[in-house]
Amino acid sequence: MRRIFASVRDGRGFDIVLVGVPFAFLFALAGLPLIYNILMSFQEVDMFSLGSFIRPFVGIDNYVALFKQPETWPILTNTLIFVVGSIGGQFLIGFGLALFFWTNFPGASWLRGLFLVSWVMPGLVVGAIWNWILSGDFGVLNFFLRESGLITANIFWRSDPSFSLWAVVIANVWLGTSFNMILLSVGLSDIPGDLYEAADMDGANAWQRFWTITLPMMRSTIGAIIALGLIFTLQQFDLFAAITDGGPNNSSNVAQYWAWDLSFRQYDFGRGATISVIMTVFVMFAAAVYVRSTRHEVRG
Repeated sequence: MRRIFASVRDGRGFDIVLVGVPFAFLFALAGLPLIYNILMSFQEVDMFSLGSFIRPFVGIDNYVALFKQPETWPILTNTLIFVVGSIGGQFLIGFGLALFFWTNFPGASWLRGLFLVSWVMPGLVVGAIWNWILSGDFGVLNFFLRESGLITANIFWRSDPSFSLWAVVIANVWLGTSFNMILLSVGLSDIPGDLYEAADMDGANAWQRFWTITLPMMRSTIGAIIALGLIFTLQQFDLFAAITDGGPNNSSNVAQYWAWDLSFRQYDFGRGATISVIMTVFVMFAAAVYVRSTRHEVRG
């Protein structure tokens, strides 16, 4: 032990400490819960056996039973719609704002900072705000849609099964757009201006410069944003709790909210853990895409 402390003081073991302490922290607070969750997905776990580590082993019965439930595939479809709609909306609006602020007009920095308000606000606060905006009786969104002539009667966004999922998608797009805008702005600033000057001299118009210079040079940034968007979207819980509570009749329920509902409302911890394991696979895939997208940046 004395030799170990001496190596740390001399600097020879300091690099091991720098790696070992964060690794131990992550393993204790992330690795062990993940392993425990995977183990629960192969066990029969209810509120009476939750306090015991040794529980009946059921193999893949939880997975088989989960996919036999009639609500499984509609909820997974809702999850896919929520992920694609959220990531697509955040990326398109964020990219448009990043290109808009890239022109560096007077006050651009100040206005860009205002867009960050949505990102720093807690999810439950955002959900409460959008509860008022999406209210069927006195909501601001219905008011503007009626005044513009797009609708003739109020839309009950939170209680209509046809619109409840899209209500959460709209709120999530608003929540994550500023994050996409900032990362895309950083990617745009890394593109050498000489490329645009050369293309301009060759007679390329704005659309041609966008397709031949901007998009190819932003490929790694776009890959990283989509991967992070997938991770953040699959983690989104607060908006569902604040706006729709997964209803009505599971019309806005998604996998992450269903896992919580099974575990802490229905006390079926085994199937709740099963959903979490399935989601973990997709998150690991997104993490691999993110690492691959940013690998050249690490290499410098």
